[in-house]
Amino acid sequence: MTAAVLVLAMALTTMALRFLPFLLFGKHTPKYISYLGKVLPQAIVALLVVYCLRDVSVVSPPHGVPELIAGGLVVGMQAWKRNAVLSILAGTIIYMMLIRFFS
Repeated sequence: MTAAVLVLAMALTTMALRFLPFLLFGKHTPKYISYLGKVLPQAIVALLVVYCLRDVSVVSPPHGVPELIAGGLVVGMQAWKRNAVLSILAGTIIYMMLIRFFS
């Protein structure tokens, strides 16, 4: 019962946060909100990349090779297929295989 209440509370909170901008601004969205909607997704992805690669050592084996190959694959797949799920899945699978191979 407690889990169901928690899930319901999280669902309602998520929905409220998603609907709040539409309720506040209606059809007249301020320019800075539109700007943030355009630049934040790229900024978040860049921050995640930096966070994921922060502990990669290029001076000790495997010299960041698995990360470089997997990252290149993700970028290439995204440019080719324009499917984020497919790109991330392919990069993750290749990365997991490469770290087993290079270890």
